[in-house]
Amino acid sequence: METIDINKKSKQRQKTLDPMKLEVQEQYMDKVRKINEKWAAEKGRKPVVVIVTFGCQMNEHDSEELDYMLERMGYDKTEDVNEADLVIYNTCAVRENAEKKVYGNLGQLKFRKRSHPDLKIAICGCMIQQPHVVEEIKKHHKHVNLLFGTHNLYRFPELLHKQITTDEMVVEVWDVDGEVIEGLHSNRKFNLKAFVNIMYGCNNFCTYCIVPYTRGRERSREPQDIIDEIKELVSRGTKEVTLLGQNVNSYGKTLDNPVTFAELLRMVNEIEGLERVRFMTSHPKDISDEVIYAIRDCDKLCEFLHLPVQCGSTSLLKKMNRHYSKEDYLKIIEKAKKEVPDMAFSTDIMIGFPGETMEDVQDTIDVIEAVRYDSAFTFIYSKREGTPAAKMENQIPEEEKHRRFDMVLEHVNRISGEISEEYRDKVVEVLVEGKSAKDSNRYTGKTRQNKTVNFDSDEDFTGQLVMVKITDPKSFSLNGEIVR
Repeated sequence: METIDINKKSKQRQKTLDPMKLEVQEQYMDKVRKINEKWAAEKGRKPVVVIVTFGCQMNEHDSEELDYMLERMGYDKTEDVNEADLVIYNTCAVRENAEKKVYGNLGQLKFRKRSHPDLKIAICGCMIQQPHVVEEIKKHHKHVNLLFGTHNLYRFPELLHKQITTDEMVVEVWDVDGEVIEGLHSNRKFNLKAFVNIMYGCNNFCTYCIVPYTRGRERSREPQDIIDEIKELVSRGTKEVTLLGQNVNSYGKTLDNPVTFAELLRMVNEIEGLERVRFMTSHPKDISDEVIYAIRDCDKLCEFLHLPVQCGSTSLLKKMNRHYSKEDYLKIIEKAKKEVPDMAFSTDIMIGFPGETMEDVQDTIDVIEAVRYDSAFTFIYSKREGTPAAKMENQIPEEEKHRRFDMVLEHVNRISGEISEEYRDKVVEVLVEGKSAKDSNRYTGKTRQNKTVNFDSDEDFTGQLVMVKITDPKSFSLNGEIVR
C-alpha cells in the first residue's frame, strides 16, 4: 500500500476559518455518505465505526466533533472494536501508558485485518503531532490507513474520502497551529452538560510536557462566539458547561480586543437558562484575584477549582518551568478559601520528576495536607521525547517512583475520605445526570463541588436540580436520600 503524505506548515492565525472551507467539509461528508450508501446496499447494513478516545477533555470534545461528521457520512456506531468497519483512535501524548495502549491495540488490529481486509484504521490526536510517532507507524504499522493531527480535524471527511478512493495510507499532519475554527458541529456525549473550548494551545513549555508541541500556541476564541455556542447548547437542554483550555487563565491575550478570563466568566454567568459553569485547567502562575472574585460573586459558577500543583517543592517547580513557588501556590489557596469558604479543590500531582529527593516528596505531602484536596490526579513521571526533562540527569528508578507514588497516594486518599465523611447528614444541591447503569431506581449526579451523589427514587429527576441528604458517604462518592 502506497502512502500519501500531505504534511504541510500552517500559518499561525487568530482569525476564524473561511466559511468556504466548511462548505468543502460538507461536500466531502456528502461524498463519503454516498459511498457508504452503496456499500450498505451491497452488504445489507450500514458501515459501523468506533471512536476510542484517550486523554483529556479536549480530546473528548474532538471526538464529539468526529462523531457528528461520521453520523453525517452514514456510519452506525458501536463501542466494540471487533464489530467495527472503521476504527478511530483519538490519541494522547501526555502519558507514556496511553501511547503504549495505542501501539498494543494496533498490534491486535493487525491480526483482525487479515480476516477483515476491508477494515479501515485511522489515528488522530496528539500522538500524531510527533514526527517520530508518524514514522514509527508508517514503518511498523502499515495496516493503518489514515493519520491526521490536532490542527486539521475539520478536514477529516476529505482525508477519509481520499483514503477510501485511493486505498492508500493517507497522512496529513500540520506542524503548527492554524485557524481558530468556528462553526463545526458536534454530537455531545451528554445532553445535560457540555465541554466548550474557549481557547486552544499552550505557551507555558513546562519541561516535562509535550502539549505545546502537539496542540500549538495559545489562540483564544472570540467571546461572542463562545457565548453564542453556549446559548445554542442551553436551547437544546444543556444545564452545565465546562469551559476548556490548556490554561484558561491566559484566555483573551491573543484577541485583537483582549478580554480577561474573569470578564468572560461574568459574561457566561449572565446566560439565561444555564444552571452551572465550571472551568479547567487553571495554571497557578496566571490565576488572578479577579477569577476568584468571579467565583465568589457569580451564582452559576461552581465552588470548585482544579489547580494543578504538580509538586510541592519550589526547587523542582523551577526545574519544571512552572513559574511559581510552593509559597505562591499556598497563597492562592488561602485567598480562594477566604473568599469562597465552601470551595473544593482538585489538582494534578507528579511523582518521580528527574532529581526528585525525599525532601521534595515531603514538600508535596505538606501541600496536600495544607490544601486538603477533594481529589487529585496523581501520576508517575514518564519521559516524553522532545521535552527538556527527558534529557535531564538523575532520572528516578521506576521501582522508587512507584514507592513514592504509593506514599503520596495514601495521603490523598485519606483526606478525600475525611472530606466525604464531613458531608454526612448534610443536604446538598445535586444536578441529576441520569439513572445508574446497574439499578433502574438509582440516580446519580454532581454537587456544585463536583462530588458524585447517588440516591434512590421512583421518580425520574434527570436534568433537575434536587436536594439530597447525605446518609452514607464513601471515599469517592456520596450516597443519600432525596429531600422532598
